[in-house]
Parts: sequence; C-alpha cells; structure tokens
Amino acid sequence: MVPRRPAFFLLPVIYLGFISLGLPDGTLGVAWPAIYPELGLPIGLVGTITIVVTLLSGAAGFSSGRIIARFHTGPVVMVSCALTGSALLLVAHAPGLTWLLIAAVPLGLGAGAVDAGLNGFVARHYSGRHMNWLHACWGLGATCGPLVMGQAVSSAAGWRGGYLLLGAVQLTLALLFLLTLRLWASVPERAAQATARETLTPSASLAADSTAGWLSAAIFALYAGLEATTGLWVASILMVGRGFSPGVAALCTAGYYGAITGGRILVGFVVERWGNRTLVSIGATAALVGAGLFVVATSTLTVAVALVVLGLGLAPVYPCLMHEVPRRFAANAAQTVIGRQSGAANLGVAIIPAAGGWLAQRHLESIPWVVVAGVLGLIVSIRWLDRLSGGAKSAPTAVE
Repeated sequence: MVPRRPAFFLLPVIYLGFISLGLPDGTLGVAWPAIYPELGLPIGLVGTITIVVTLLSGAAGFSSGRIIARFHTGPVVMVSCALTGSALLLVAHAPGLTWLLIAAVPLGLGAGAVDAGLNGFVARHYSGRHMNWLHACWGLGATCGPLVMGQAVSSAAGWRGGYLLLGAVQLTLALLFLLTLRLWASVPERAAQATARETLTPSASLAADSTAGWLSAAIFALYAGLEATTGLWVASILMVGRGFSPGVAALCTAGYYGAITGGRILVGFVVERWGNRTLVSIGATAALVGAGLFVVATSTLTVAVALVVLGLGLAPVYPCLMHEVPRRFAANAAQTVIGRQSGAANLGVAIIPAAGGWLAQRHLESIPWVVVAGVLGLIVSIRWLDRLSGGAKSAPTAVE
C-alpha cells in the first residue's frame, strides 16, 4: 500500500491555494471607487479590465493540460501563485491604466493555471469530499478578499495597501508551494488506492476530443455563466424591478452565495455515500425549483427561500462534475478535460452576464427566466453527458 501521509500533509496546502485563488475575486469592485478617480480613469473601465483578466484565465485553463503534463502540477501551481502575487503588487503601485493592463496579464494567467491545476490534482488524487471542500475554500477566499479590501480602503492604508497585503499573501503561499514540492510527486493516484467499493465506469477511456469532452466544457461554461449572472443581477432585479430596499437586496445576494459555499461544505459529508452523479442530479433539480420560485417571488421571505434553494442546488454541480472527470475519461485525457472545463467556465463568466446586461436594458425581469432556461439546459446536457460516459453512478473514492 502506498503511504497516505503525503496526501494528508499536502491537503491543507491545497486548501490554502484555493482560498488564495478566491481572495482577489471581488476586490477590484470594492477598490474601484477609490482607484478610478485617483488614476483619472472612467468608471466603466473596470468592466474591460475584468473581461481581460477573465479571458486570460480561460486561455490558461485551456492550455493547462499540455503545461502540467510537461512540468507537473506542483511547479505549475507554485509559479502561477507567484505570478498572481506579483500582479497584485503591480496593481498596488500602478500609476495609471497601462500598469493595470500589464498586471491583468499575470493575474489572469496565474489564476487560470492555479484553478485548473488544483482541480485536476484533487480530482485525480482525493475523494469527492475534498473536491467540494476545496470549492468551499474558494468561497471563503472570495468572501474574505472584499472584506480585507474594504477595511484597507476605509483606513490610512488605502486601496494600494490592500493590494500590497493581498500580494504578500500570494507570494507567501508561493513560497509554501516551493517548500512542499516533493510532496506533490509523492501523493498516489486514486486508481492506485482503489477500495472494494470503488468501480470506475466502463467508458473511462473517452478521449479529450470526444463529443463528451467538448460537451463537458460547454456545461461548465453554461454553469459558471448562470451562477455569475444570478449573483450579478439579483440586487438590481430586487431593487429596481421589485422595490426592495438596498439592505434586503444585499442580504439576499449574500444568502445566495452563502448557500453555494455552505452547500459545498454539506455535500462533502455525503458525497462518498451518494456519489457525484446522484448529487449533481438532485442539485440541478433543486436549482430549477429555486430559479422557478425566484421568477414569481414578491415577498422578502419567498425571495430569500428561492435564492437559498437555488444556491444549494447549484452547490454540488461544479465540484462534483469536476471530480467525475477521471471516471469518464482516459487517464491521459483527464487533465486536458479539466483544463478545458476551467477555461470554458471563465468564458461563460465573461460572456453570459454581459448578455444578461443586454437583456436587462430591455426587460430586467427577463433575467430570472434566462436562469430558468439555463438550468433546464444544464439538466439536459448533464444527462446527455452521463449517457455518453456510461450512465453508471459514481462510487466512493479512496483517499480520505
């Protein structure tokens, strides 16, 4: 039996990696009201910067399969984390737009590579429990980042001090990755530790360029775009369209994201018993119920319930589908598929919320219907993917 100690000691480092991945997300939105007047920039430019970072993250995800195959996960994640830390320090010292755009390059490429690399490593080496908790860690980072930046902006440190702190955290984590490089190569693949309960699907030989491979990427683009569209437009729908106060709208939005994060923590406790595919099916159905309820909800209670149900339903979809990749695809294709899924998710975040903005200008209340249609599309696409990859339920995994 291959020793499990490397897997045990490396796991907290991986969790910290995903917390750090979430830290910069949302900070630009908090810092921008202080950045654009100081640098003499138009307020709307933040959208352009965000799209540049997102598209570069997508490009890094799509190319991660070849890069990781050549250099391996540990070194790629270490260098990528150093890139994101350096980018945040560049932002902290930016005298104008040119520096912000230069910083967007390592920030986007580094974040995309960390995302794809850690997802692929956990999918191949750890159980579904840890994959769900990994994405809950991203939620923790995405929650703490704006809080840190908000505190910095309201203090003497300012937005530059906030980015200096976040950059220092990223570079410290890169050093931690450097110190643990030997552990990455010592963690056994799940297949090497299969238990009597674990059976891979008969079709776990699918190629990355198969119909299932590209369908899987399309599903992630749709899912990530829907998750982001909901989070982006909930407050506007409630305040402008339905007359809710800003405070209630903010709480409902927070409840939606909190349900996603909390749901992933809960899923981690049951995924070994129920399996990835079962939880994705249950979650997608619950998300459809929540989205449908949000269409007709008019009271604070019904809106809150709708968004919590929607968030809980979405919670298992991304991590469980990601963790299922080694069961659907050949071993030499898994990282390529995971990289494409991560890249496609970034493309979905860049495109679908923007398309929602175009619709919102014409009819704001069309957005909830778009979410309903999108969830229906997810259900159909996921069932198609299950049929292409054998249709069997996923079994528990080995490394705890």
